[in-house]
Amino acid sequence: MGDVKLHGSWASAFNSRVIWALKFKGIPFEYIEEDLSNKSPQLVQYNPIHKKIPILVHDGKPICESMTIVEYIDDFWPENPLLPSDPHERALARFWVKFADQKGDSIWSIFLTNGEEREKAIKDNMEIFKIVEDQCLGEKKFFGGDNINIVDIAFGGFAHWLGVIEEIVGLNLLEENFPALHAWTKNFKEVPVIKENLPDRDKMLVFFKGRREAILGSSA
Repeated sequence: MGDVKLHGSWASAFNSRVIWALKFKGIPFEYIEEDLSNKSPQLVQYNPIHKKIPILVHDGKPICESMTIVEYIDDFWPENPLLPSDPHERALARFWVKFADQKGDSIWSIFLTNGEEREKAIKDNMEIFKIVEDQCLGEKKFFGGDNINIVDIAFGGFAHWLGVIEEIVGLNLLEENFPALHAWTKNFKEVPVIKENLPDRDKMLVFFKGRREAILGSSA
């Protein structure tokens, strides 16, 4: 199995993607919490291009970018596969993983804006949610069907982080407008390996409220 270390930050959805994959596979690892305001020499050494977490270090070899790491984990430890075996389903999964990476960060535009900018951010995100619900999830329990797969892990930020954002800014987008996607968030968070490895919600509320106030000002 080798020596496995994960450099991460507790509040990051990207970090949680990797933790879920490791836990799903039953891979023991050492977790190293990084202070992103004072990055360690190891972080900069292992990811000199972007200097970002998460970073998986397997037998001294670093792998960066969360979904690249998840695919590496799935390739190296093939038990409990996260990617479908059928080539077409596999290609579709990779398409939606890429979509999640391209669009997932847009939820933070709701969190970091006010007034007309926030209204536009809400509209943009509602369009994304509709695409995800109609074209990707459909009537399935999970994006992977009856069980979670790599697409569920890619969209994991919607399940926990969006709820925190909604509470902070006083919105209820999923429950009121996208019942299937809202049901998925509940189903996803009830899967034991996910439920046991979610950042503490109360701690997240305090942390992200502080970040929002620091960025937008104390009147936010």
